[in-house]
Amino acid sequence: MGMISEFKEFISRGNVVDLATAVVIGAAFGKIVTAMVDGIVMPVIGFLTGGVSVSDWKYVLSPATVDAAGKEVAEVAIRYGAFIQTMIDFLLIALVIFLILKAYNRVRKPVEAPAATPEDVLLLREIRDSLKK
Repeated sequence: MGMISEFKEFISRGNVVDLATAVVIGAAFGKIVTAMVDGIVMPVIGFLTGGVSVSDWKYVLSPATVDAAGKEVAEVAIRYGAFIQTMIDFLLIALVIFLILKAYNRVRKPVEAPAATPEDVLLLREIRDSLKK
């Protein structure tokens, strides 16, 4: 029973539940941003580049051919367009998370009370005021 009770204690900690919630929300948020990039950003970039989809950009090292037996040999290509699209996804996700955290920290920032005047400064002020009299 010791292991089960330790496991219950581990799961019931706030950090584990918060982390699990963050992972689920993060995955869902990633899907939203990916849909936005695929449906809005990339079509605009494709339009600006002459109708070519960014994810289809590639550098062909060896084009598709047919060998002597009549079997088709697939092309060998570096598909850098998919990489660029994934980088745009990442940058948008990072930007939105940055903006959310910036707003959260602004709201969360506690109002600081004015710092108490140090005792030596108070003593020096008293001496100054005494000398003025």
